[in-house]
Amino acid sequence: MLNKAKTVLQTYFGYDHFRDGQEDIIQKVSGGKDTLAIMPTGGGKSLCYQIPAMLFPGITIVISPLISLMKDQVDALEKTGIPSTYINSTLPNGEINERLNDIYNGNYKLVYIAPERLEVPSFLRLLKEIHISLLAIDEAHCISQWGHDFRPSYLQIKNLISQIKPKPVVLALTATATPQVQNDIIELLHIQKEHVVMTGFERENLQFQVVKGEDRDRFLLNYIEKNSGQAGIIYAATRKEVDRIHLLLERKGLPAGKYHAGMSEAERNQQQERFLFDDISIMVATNAFGMGINKSNVRFVIHYQIPRNMESYYQEAGRAGRDGEESACILLFAPQDAQIQSFLIEQSEMDEGRKEHEYSKLRKMVAYGHTESCLQQYILFYFGEEDPPECGKCGNCTDSREHVDVTIDAQKVLSCIRRMNERFGKTMIAKVLTGSADKKIKSVGFDQLTTFGILKERNQKEVSEFIDFLTAEGYLLPTDGQYPVLMLTENAGNVLRGKEPVFRKEKVRIAQLVEDNELFELLRELRREFAEKEKVPPYVIFSDATLREMSAALPRNDNDLLQIKGIGERKLEAYGTDFLSVINAYCEEKDIERKHVPMMKVEKKSVSKSTKDSSHLVTYQMLQDGMEIEEIALEREISERTVESHLIKCDEEGHEIDWDQFIPSQYEEMIEKAVDEAESTRLTPIKELLPDEISFFMIRAFLQKNKEKVTKGEV
Repeated sequence: MLNKAKTVLQTYFGYDHFRDGQEDIIQKVSGGKDTLAIMPTGGGKSLCYQIPAMLFPGITIVISPLISLMKDQVDALEKTGIPSTYINSTLPNGEINERLNDIYNGNYKLVYIAPERLEVPSFLRLLKEIHISLLAIDEAHCISQWGHDFRPSYLQIKNLISQIKPKPVVLALTATATPQVQNDIIELLHIQKEHVVMTGFERENLQFQVVKGEDRDRFLLNYIEKNSGQAGIIYAATRKEVDRIHLLLERKGLPAGKYHAGMSEAERNQQQERFLFDDISIMVATNAFGMGINKSNVRFVIHYQIPRNMESYYQEAGRAGRDGEESACILLFAPQDAQIQSFLIEQSEMDEGRKEHEYSKLRKMVAYGHTESCLQQYILFYFGEEDPPECGKCGNCTDSREHVDVTIDAQKVLSCIRRMNERFGKTMIAKVLTGSADKKIKSVGFDQLTTFGILKERNQKEVSEFIDFLTAEGYLLPTDGQYPVLMLTENAGNVLRGKEPVFRKEKVRIAQLVEDNELFELLRELRREFAEKEKVPPYVIFSDATLREMSAALPRNDNDLLQIKGIGERKLEAYGTDFLSVINAYCEEKDIERKHVPMMKVEKKSVSKSTKDSSHLVTYQMLQDGMEIEEIALEREISERTVESHLIKCDEEGHEIDWDQFIPSQYEEMIEKAVDEAESTRLTPIKELLPDEISFFMIRAFLQKNKEKVTKGEV
């Protein structure tokens, strides 16, 4: 069975080796063992049920609360040639009934459903009438009332399992489960402890960092500018703060969207689509955004404010780097932000026991912001890993900034707070220290304090930042409530008495995450064209990791291309010709010698017989027989984009094609003018100069027809 699993992995998904834990899980599931898989986000959980689904005779049902992820998963599976579908509330009734009929007739290998679907009697009857071999439960922590995202509908799963005959194999999967939650999953689903596979919670490609005591807006703008063009998510705790940050980025001309529950569903969907399709690179959002977002090329996640608990933080931060590439997870920590989360807990409808549980989690999250030890190690301890090593690369492990003695300034601030009787918040304190002419200060006599204007050489924003630093370092303690008052701690007393110095590190140096080369950008542009044509997010075509490996390995032919991670035979047939064409043209232009192509994989794959059978020539013959592109695509069950690629390949091999049939005469002059104006044969710059009705393929047909003139620069 394992050999068959490896064949599926290679043929459909384009990988030669299983990731850590995948082989063990697939072996257990294939052997009929109910299994709990605990793997980090981006660790390859989906393959653990998608591969057994192809090995088992019946249907695999995948229960997931992540509606947006369902469509992404199904789109990706269809690209690999695996028949799949989903049933959820986004579909009209007619479409649901059609899909239910196809499920009954066994037309799919995988069916994704929302847990609420289990409360529909007619759907339960259908499940009892079909052959279900495997029941995969994604986000299995939702079954536990002590999990951070408890869903009552998940409790229906236990009843479902007891009603299906014969009983299917059960695979529960999660990335964020504390030991208490793990035990709940095991007990509720009757999974034996020896069938729990835990690969650990560590994400080796993520670099964690806590930034405190700095101007958060300035840091944010500098960071985005330094990493221009990279996709990122910025999380804030409230809708109001999301709106403010989004407006800040918009005014700076940065390509950002926003997402929160105060927007209409149509607005949220539009913003999400723009982000998924790379129309915008930054999303500012509350925690309402991201559940099920499978966008693989998110390079950074910044939490502008502290989240409620470590589970939420790790899940949200884990949306960075799903493709395995180096990515950053940054918390802009200000202790007073914990008051927002306390307020949200207090205003919730949870009972007192549950609230106290949430307060306990929040305190551990605040401790994360204060810790000076390894950040990754702190997270792993939280999730129950014993004696995890230091990561050596998080912000704390690599912090080599100089320490500056700021004891005198600290004494000035702390002394001022004491003289104000510890009854005011940061804003009022900063005004007194900078000598503000605010009427309220005069009305209470604070302009007579010896500390009034003692830091007048600085502006209020700088002083407020310094107060944030003293709070983060534990010299000041904010009280509960919407408007927290700052009080002195015992450590502050030691500073005032001269018994303890205060040191502040230099400002955080912002690093550039990744430098992409020119070929990567060309491949990304081609991927975007495919995505627009096929109406899927670009990462469904190829991940950034696959494009980077292409641009490093410089494959020369189909066999070389099959060595690239993420390229299976179906994707090779659909996209291989076009991507090779761009790579070969780039190497010719740059005069790059490719005698020995450095491949990343150890085991070699070869093009299968079905791929060798000159698929493009079959398409060519059908064109010669008078069939239209749409007819060929329908007949061969391939996309129109693939048919177009086949024709390009045939032309390059010397087969005669009448390109005029694809270029309406009224558009030819317009295309020629655009090519001349763009001074490039790259499709996107040309397309941007033309009306929408002129397609990418019309441009390609024009370029193929006039390739000799184009080469000579006569067009």
